[in-house]
Amino acid sequence: MSNADQDWQNAGFGIYIHWPFCQSKCPYCDFNSHVWDKVDQARWLTPYITELERYAALTPGRVVQSVFFGGGTPSLMEPATVEGILDAIRRLWPQANDTEVTLEANPTSVDAGRFAGYAMAGVNRVSMGFQAMNDEDLRRLGRLHTVDEALRAFDIARNQFERVSFDLIYARQKQTLSAWEAELDRALSLAIDHLSLYQLTIEDGTAFGDRYKRGGLRDLPEEDLAADMWELTQEVTAAHGFENYEVSNHARDGARSRHNVLYWRYGDYIGIGPGAHGRVTLDGHRHATEQPRAPGKWLQMAEAGNADSLVDSLTGQEQAEEYLLMGLRLREGISLDRFEKLSSAPLNGSQVEEMRERDLVKVENGRIFVTDQGRILLNAVINKLLDS
Repeated sequence: MSNADQDWQNAGFGIYIHWPFCQSKCPYCDFNSHVWDKVDQARWLTPYITELERYAALTPGRVVQSVFFGGGTPSLMEPATVEGILDAIRRLWPQANDTEVTLEANPTSVDAGRFAGYAMAGVNRVSMGFQAMNDEDLRRLGRLHTVDEALRAFDIARNQFERVSFDLIYARQKQTLSAWEAELDRALSLAIDHLSLYQLTIEDGTAFGDRYKRGGLRDLPEEDLAADMWELTQEVTAAHGFENYEVSNHARDGARSRHNVLYWRYGDYIGIGPGAHGRVTLDGHRHATEQPRAPGKWLQMAEAGNADSLVDSLTGQEQAEEYLLMGLRLREGISLDRFEKLSSAPLNGSQVEEMRERDLVKVENGRIFVTDQGRILLNAVINKLLDS
């Protein structure tokens, strides 16, 4: 066994369930999502359970700390489908006393009966995709809901779940700094404990990406204005008592997304569903897993007994690099000792010192973390630290 054979225990074990179906494809979205007219959920439930059983045989006795239903639009799942998956997980693995079970929801697929069913099934946290708090920008983003519909959906969620998060996108077309500040203040006035705030990025292969290449996506904020919006985001959320515990995530005390923290701290997680990725340690070696993106292909493979289209054993250096890439997104940073155990070599001391002198990173109590100034340049900082 390598030095990394039990490294996952530094962060724990979780399960990610990908539900790939949406009512429509948002023009900015590069996630694995598909619009199908009809989904036979009873048929789909069985291979999800089969995949869980296959992985349970490989990871006996692991304690599940978090389950995350992502997508796509998991709130299009019938409560019985969610219940069947969660019943299987409870049957197959021990559970932590405070296991977090999150389900992503779009406001257009929220109703009181469905959410009551999720709560009864065991979901205890909902993450809602608001994305904007004015109707004109929602239309530009291709969203099917209005602000009023989103707020009604939020009220329904709040009546069923103690923990509710929602997402907003900023640096949108024609957005001003003052408009973003007003939007943030309105969002933070709601009874929420967690916000995910993402800068709009134009990804290749999306409708926005194609439009941008043709010169049709105009009025996006200039780089300086986008940077000002990021800094304003930190100021406003902090003033409302929200910690920026990860680059794009803000939470009140005790309300961090445990599942996402498990990713960023580089724990093990099983990824099940079309396009799902995982990291799981088996026989002393951590593996990268990936399932096929096409829903029909995934269904065919899962019904045949194994839906993994890729399983790679990661070297210690690859694990160390992934740990750094993920962990430096967190305000707490990473353990230098853990990095060295994974890679069998320490971080390049001269690169670390250069970043320290430029006030982009700090090293304290055996940990390295990115400063507020460094966070704005996070990708460049990470690339520099990995440059041997």
